[in-house]
Amino acid sequence: MSKLALFAFTIGIAFSAGLSSAEPRVEVVKRADVEFIPLNPARGDASPKAGVLWGDIRQDGPSGALITFADGFASPPHIHNITYRAVVIEGLVHNDDPQAETMWMEQGSFWTQPAGEVHVTSVGPGGGTAFLEILLGPYLVRPSPELFDNGERPINVEARNVVWLDAADVGWNSESDGTAGAEMSFLWGMPNAGKINGTFLKLPPAFVGTVETLGADFKAVLVSGALSHDAGELSPSVDLESGSYFGSQGDVSHNLACAADAECVLYVRVEGKYRLTGVE
Repeated sequence: MSKLALFAFTIGIAFSAGLSSAEPRVEVVKRADVEFIPLNPARGDASPKAGVLWGDIRQDGPSGALITFADGFASPPHIHNITYRAVVIEGLVHNDDPQAETMWMEQGSFWTQPAGEVHVTSVGPGGGTAFLEILLGPYLVRPSPELFDNGERPINVEARNVVWLDAADVGWNSESDGTAGAEMSFLWGMPNAGKINGTFLKLPPAFVGTVETLGADFKAVLVSGALSHDAGELSPSVDLESGSYFGSQGDVSHNLACAADAECVLYVRVEGKYRLTGVE
């Protein structure tokens, strides 16, 4: 994303001197404004391309990016220096051991790739897009002879195997109103311990409601569906398509309206908990 576009969508940062870093901040990045660069320029048009949503995958620190793959892309066996987590946004993606039979993961599937483990990645006809999250960069590709075991094991969860809970049955949403039809799935981490964690949040068609961040560092990527987002005075209303991102720091209420023609699924990375409230 260009510096100009990032400036246009980073809202709630005060221009007056002396404002503390504790002030709530909101950032919105529309999929259409993401700029993509080749991960391996030597491969030309066949190279996967990365579009950063937050952070910088080439630097130390956490980051989130969209990775696009050309029609029929298939990588050679390789490893990465870091562990990453990923969600399929578009198309069909296979990510597994080089000897494994192809298992296509469709939109809304989730996988993890441990650092040092040899694997291959391929996509089906028409290409594909995945959201990739790194807790500590930089993201590098290494040849398979440099493999190592960091003690982690990969996880592949196809979208049809995701386990969902009614949002109202989750403890911190149990007294919220208007959440009928909304669901959550816990993917990794420990929200009850106040740790960074990842969840899926599914909103039914035509859902209107609010996600309260409870003061946490909050990031959300729209996996599927169409969503309208605003954060009051901190961020004006904007329509988002799959692959778009919104996030915040501090105590922020994100107002969401899912389009009427399809459910909306979001991948949420948050420190601790967030609360969902619907408008009945």
